[in-house]
Amino acid sequence: MTSRLGNLRPDDGDDHASMEDLRREIISYAGEQGADLIGFARVEKWPEAAEVPPEFWPQALWPPARTVIVLGMGLPLPIVETTPSAIHMELYNTCNRELDGLAYRLASWLNRRGCASIFFPRDCYGSIKILMEKPFAAFGHVPAAQYAGLGTVGLSRLLLTPAFGPRVRFVSVFTEADLENSPLPEKELCIRCRACIKCCPPGALKYPASPGELAVYDKIACARRADELTRRRCYPCGICSKVCPVGEDRKLFKAVKRTEKYLRERELLKKEPDHPDYRGWEHFRRYGSWYNNENDE
Repeated sequence: MTSRLGNLRPDDGDDHASMEDLRREIISYAGEQGADLIGFARVEKWPEAAEVPPEFWPQALWPPARTVIVLGMGLPLPIVETTPSAIHMELYNTCNRELDGLAYRLASWLNRRGCASIFFPRDCYGSIKILMEKPFAAFGHVPAAQYAGLGTVGLSRLLLTPAFGPRVRFVSVFTEADLENSPLPEKELCIRCRACIKCCPPGALKYPASPGELAVYDKIACARRADELTRRRCYPCGICSKVCPVGEDRKLFKAVKRTEKYLRERELLKKEPDHPDYRGWEHFRRYGSWYNNENDE
């Protein structure tokens, strides 16, 4: 794709029209490359919100950063519903590879136009075992996506988006281009139905003591579950993403009223492993991994 801007230098950033042209070109380019969602967060959003420790702010990680471009790709609900399964694992890995490639290409695209940029990969930790010992990534895509106007943080602590609910993965590009912040959502998307809490296999989510707060989150319990599923070759867990009723994707896949089915799943499968309501999901769990629903705790 040939840019109309040529080699736009950051020094030209005072020209609002030029920056707005660049913003539109970024949106167009990212969409052509496969992004389902794209938002822009100015680095000032981190200190304004005061939710993230300063050492995790983008300007602390890379001082030239002026804007964080957040890219998202949706995960098709019918595959997420099979979790834990090998097919869900492959979807997760494929989406991660696509996101990293997309962010790398966008950063390179911006660099060729004279706007210094780097990408931050979607996870950036070596293994679940490392995460169990040090339960933080170097940069959080969830607050970045929130500040970029892509959604609101739900009870589960996942970012909920209008299009996909929490069934979406994110990656970020730091750029010195001085771009306008995307508008923030006008209302919270989470309906606080507690399905994420009720269905969490290791009980890693607990309802907060005060209304309006996020769930109390046991990172280690969640990581242990992820470690076990990694050993069984059917990671990640993703139950909290699966059961969330938020998202227009539910209309596409004709799965709007599924909460009761999710809530009863473990109980019914323990009684009847071949229950007809879950036969398709169980088929994918049965083959390609060492997952055993009968022994799941």
